[in-house]
Amino acid sequence: MKAIDIIHAEHRALGAIVQAFRFVLDGIRAGTLQPDFVLLDALIEYITEVPDKLHHPKEDDVLFVKILEAVPEAAALIDKLKADHLHGAQRTHALRAALRAYQAAGPAGFAAFETQALTYIDATWKHIGIEEQELLPLARQRLAPQDWAGIDEAFAANKDPWSGPTGEFRALFSRIVAMVPAPYGVGPA
Repeated sequence: MKAIDIIHAEHRALGAIVQAFRFVLDGIRAGTLQPDFVLLDALIEYITEVPDKLHHPKEDDVLFVKILEAVPEAAALIDKLKADHLHGAQRTHALRAALRAYQAAGPAGFAAFETQALTYIDATWKHIGIEEQELLPLARQRLAPQDWAGIDEAFAANKDPWSGPTGEFRALFSRIVAMVPAPYGVGPA
């Protein structure tokens, strides 16, 4: 069940990104942080590249398939999580468009961007909670060792969520940490 450890790590990495994102939004709203469009773009790039393109496809194409084979009564749960993945990708696209609009409009565009960002963040936390509290315990209980072999292999190809399969996310994650102010990063206050 190495895949479960990998999924937990990917959820922690995404959680760190969305916590930092909320922190930055709170700071901009409060006037304690100036909008950093490079940082905001990097946060959106991470959620586009890691969960949308790497993490969710492995769940959809490997983990969910095996769970449905072993636990057909989990179909409603799997359908909901797959729909979340689809809506998450749509929200990411909308978030990127909202960032462009915010950047063009200046301070007057923040409220619309923040609304879009908070919608994404809240949906992400709910989704992670369902996977952690319902899906993974079900998988742990009901999948056989031979099921886990293929799942583990598929998720092991992801390497880790901070660097990615070929190290392509290492610079992005490091750049985000360097730009986000403490306590969520090491960037300037």
